Amino acid sequence: MEKSKRESRIALFINEYLSEIIAFSMLAVVFILSTLNNPELFTIDYLFTQFSFYFELGIIAIALTIIIISGNLDLSVASMLVMTICIVGWTHVALGIPMSISILIGMLVGIIAGAINGYLISYIKLPSLVVTLGTLSLYRGVAEILLGDHSLQGFPEWFVGIDKIVIQGTQIKIIFIIYLVLIILTALLLQKTIFGRYIFALGVNEQAARYSGVPTGKVKFLIFVISGLLCSLGGILLLSRLGVARYDLASGWELQAITVVILGGTLISGGRGTAQGTLIALMLVIFLRTGMGIANIKIESQMTIVGFLLIFSVVLYQFIEKYRSERRKPVDKVQ
Repeated sequence: MEKSKRESRIALFINEYLSEIIAFSMLAVVFILSTLNNPELFTIDYLFTQFSFYFELGIIAIALTIIIISGNLDLSVASMLVMTICIVGWTHVALGIPMSISILIGMLVGIIAGAINGYLISYIKLPSLVVTLGTLSLYRGVAEILLGDHSLQGFPEWFVGIDKIVIQGTQIKIIFIIYLVLIILTALLLQKTIFGRYIFALGVNEQAARYSGVPTGKVKFLIFVISGLLCSLGGILLLSRLGVARYDLASGWELQAITVVILGGTLISGGRGTAQGTLIALMLVIFLRTGMGIANIKIESQMTIVGFLLIFSVVLYQFIEKYRSERRKPVDKVQ
C-alpha cells in the first residue's frame, strides 16, 4: 500500500513538473558536452563568472515568466531596463543628484513605465503585444534622447562592481544570492498566493476568470508594474556591473529573455510555467553559449542552434500540455 502511494506521488510529481525535468535533462546534457571540451567549467569560480554576464538577463526573464503565464507579453522589458540606466546616469552625472536619490528615481521611472503598459492593456483594453511593441521603441527613444551617442561614467566607488562582491570566506557572488532570492520570491508568489492563482487563471482563460470573480484588470495592471520594477532593478545592477551608462545597452535582450522563459517550460499561450524552470533554462543558455564559444562555433551557428532548441522545446511542451489535457478529460466526464 505504501509502495503504491509512493509511486502515485512520484507519478504526480513527474506529470506536474515534466517540462522542468526535460529542461533540466537538456541542461545536464549540455553541461556534460561542454565540460568535455573544457574541464574548467567544473570550477565554482568559472561558473559564477559566467553567471554574472547573464544575471540581468535572468531578472527580466523572471518578469517575463509572470507576464507570459498570464497570457500576455512584454516586449519592452529591455527598453525599461536601459531607460532606467540612462535616467540614473543622467540625473547623477549630468544633474549632480546624489547616487542614492538617482537610484530611487530610476526605480520609480521603471515602476511608472510598467504602470503605463499595464494601464493601456488592462483598462484601455489594448493587446499587450501592440502596446509593448510601441513602448519598446518609446522607452529606448527616451534613453537615446537623454544620452545620445555619449556614454556616462564617474559613478561612486561604493556603487560600481556588484559582480565582484563575494560572500566572505566563499566564492559565492552576492549577485547569485540576489537572483536566488528573486526566484524564490517569484515561486512563492506564483504557487503559494491567491494573486498567483489569479495569474494562472488569466493565462488559462481570461473570460472564465472574470466570470469567476477574478479582478482581471487589477491583476494585469499589477503584473506589468512588477515587470517594470524588476526591469528597473536589473538596470541598476547592470549599471553597477559595467560602470557606464549608454542607450544601446541590452539590445535584443527581450528576445533572449523570451527564449529563456520558453525553454524553461512556460507555455507561450499562458496558463503554465514556473520560476524554477526559468532558472534552469537560464543556466542551460549560459552553458550552451559558453560551451559553443569555447568550441569556436561562429555566432551565426550559435543563433541557429539556440533557435532550433527553442522550436524543439515549444513543440515538445505543446505535446506535453496536450497529453495532460487528454489525461484530464476522463476525470471531467466522470464528474
